[in-house]
Amino acid sequence: MRRVVFAVPYAMESTLRFLRAALEVPEAVVGVVSQEEASRLPAELRARLAGHLRVPDMLDARALEAGVRRLGAGLGGVDRLLGILEQLQEPMAEVRERLRIPGMGVEEARNFRDKARMKDLLRQHGLPCAGHGLARSRDEALALAEEIGFPLIVKPPAGAGARQTFRVEDAVQLQAALRAWPVQAGEPVLLEEFITGREHSFDSVSLHGRHLFHSISVYSPTPLEVVEQPWLQWAVLLPRDISGPEFEDIRRAGPAALDVLGMVTGMTHMEWFRRTDGSLAISEVAARPPGAQFTSLLSWAHDRDFYRVWAELQIHERFEPPPRLYAAGAVYLRGQGGRAVAGVRGFEELRRELGDLVVEGRLPRPGQPRSTGYEGEGYLILRHPETRAVEEGMRRILERVKVETV
Repeated sequence: MRRVVFAVPYAMESTLRFLRAALEVPEAVVGVVSQEEASRLPAELRARLAGHLRVPDMLDARALEAGVRRLGAGLGGVDRLLGILEQLQEPMAEVRERLRIPGMGVEEARNFRDKARMKDLLRQHGLPCAGHGLARSRDEALALAEEIGFPLIVKPPAGAGARQTFRVEDAVQLQAALRAWPVQAGEPVLLEEFITGREHSFDSVSLHGRHLFHSISVYSPTPLEVVEQPWLQWAVLLPRDISGPEFEDIRRAGPAALDVLGMVTGMTHMEWFRRTDGSLAISEVAARPPGAQFTSLLSWAHDRDFYRVWAELQIHERFEPPPRLYAAGAVYLRGQGGRAVAGVRGFEELRRELGDLVVEGRLPRPGQPRSTGYEGEGYLILRHPETRAVEEGMRRILERVKVETV
């Protein structure tokens, strides 16, 4: 019997899907450490927990360690410490090492979490990635910008997704960004080449250092473009066939990058670009399952529950690679302007046309606050054996479904 502690800072829908999957794994008991009271969890999950403990700050490794120790005392020990949020990966690694819990250690967690360190390692091993540099002062940032060249991206070295990420076109914009976001030795900033081209993901499963599975997706457009231009909608496509020559280089570079960063057992989410000149550039890699409904997309494309896949992989170190049976795609429904959702126009008429093509979704609700992120206020997932059918369905949704705001 595996004794599992699951780190759930807040009862967010995405985290609860993974927690629910962990609770369904046989021969495992699961307790939760959280920054919230147990009452914030759904009753059906609370009833199945082996314990719950509130921790004041889960990003504080010592506070997290104290919580895991106390919860583990009631479980008779801790065999696994799990969590899906990127910000938790390094604190959890510290706790694992202190309590001798199997799993990713501190050095490997830092390789994934610190994006400057990550890119340094990739470049040292001859792997293609964006030009970059870490600045610890205003003067260093300006010098790096001249070396890398404009336009460039400014972001924290431990960021997640496109949050806190900005594009600057010239030295004037960079100086304005540095005034708004002061740089100092303890709070450096990452400057990175702005890549023009098409963005993709390389999502993978590794077991005992063997990289057994990967999925490739296509973004349209890039998340940063969506954040910068609120009238754009974001969409992601998982083509059914990813075995062609157009992906040959990432099929080599992806596993090689995971080896360099130290991935042993787990799911990862890699973002990479195909530059306009055809070359490959790895943007960044996260040692966690992908967010933004990507795990659902994997489930639909392979006809297998990847939330459960992740849970069994982490708890019992079991994984059998599934075949890709379908193409799948997600359209993220995003309102323009306003502060709240007034309604959704066009979906009911389109639903009849799309039929069984739509397999999952969450429509924005009237009164729901408008999101400022690229994932929008809702989403629709489509699936079909033919990639072209999914692409056509996504196009119709993008053209005809509108989120109205007030």
